[in-house]
Amino acid sequence: MHRRQLTLGLGAALAAPWAFGADFPSKPIRIVVPNAPGGAADITARTVGEHMARTLGQPVVVENKPGAGGVVAGQQVAAAPPDGHQLLLISSGTAVSEALFKALPYDTLKAFTPVGLLATFDLVIVAREGGEFKTLGELIAAAKAQPGKLNIGTPNIGTTQHLAAELFKSAAGLDLLVVPFKGTPDVITAIRGGQIQAGLDILSPLLPQIQGRALRPLAVTGARRSRVLPGVPTAQEAGVKGLNAASWNGLAVPVGTPTAMLEQLNKAVNAALADAGVRQKLEALNLDPHPGTPQDAADMLAGDIRRWSGVIAAARIERQ
Repeated sequence: MHRRQLTLGLGAALAAPWAFGADFPSKPIRIVVPNAPGGAADITARTVGEHMARTLGQPVVVENKPGAGGVVAGQQVAAAPPDGHQLLLISSGTAVSEALFKALPYDTLKAFTPVGLLATFDLVIVAREGGEFKTLGELIAAAKAQPGKLNIGTPNIGTTQHLAAELFKSAAGLDLLVVPFKGTPDVITAIRGGQIQAGLDILSPLLPQIQGRALRPLAVTGARRSRVLPGVPTAQEAGVKGLNAASWNGLAVPVGTPTAMLEQLNKAVNAALADAGVRQKLEALNLDPHPGTPQDAADMLAGDIRRWSGVIAAARIERQ
């Protein structure tokens, strides 16, 4: 198993802007990331963790534990002492895993207590620039006029993007085929080559293709317009009233972690997300910092588990 650790924030002697308990944190804090180094999740954890280290007065260690849809990382943190010193990077993928896997080694809602959200990031529906569809309405009209003939591509089956495409299909009342590919590059190639008519993916890896006028954004799937594509409507604005889906990430601790520690960690997270330098780094990745309460994060996680469980059942996706 690939493992990489980075100690962040060695300036641990800096005073925090609020008073912390004398015995927490009493040692370095570990953030376990269920993704490989270098991706958005990893960079988010490291950027936020560096600032948390300064305010909490202890180093923050980021440990990458990819594998099994986040289960490897989740299992490690679920078994950790509930003392606030080991955190899990949770995400919309955490909710998908709970909905998709028949038997996880833990119950996500019972094993973890969310600390707070870190960031949200947009999903976008795209078509080939210069192709048949200039708006989402045109794509929907064509799909209704030609039942079973149109395809929309996404990355791997069971990803947030794949399930969001299934949700789009059902919310718009369409008979179209959702085609999962190995990854975003394959989706882009298939759209540009005309093998599929549209794609749904995270905005960030598609943005260079959009800016280069190879792909045309038809709609974002979240509740509000994208900060980087303000002229592109939401799917709801385009008439798909039941479609509201975005990706997100956050932090959680093992259940049973004392409330006082949870609150201290939440304050440190929100202080990081309020920092101009942290925000600049996250926004450069097309991530939107999302400070809030532990309850906000708990509601997001539970809501996504309900949403994706319903989508998986409706689409008759076989649970793994």
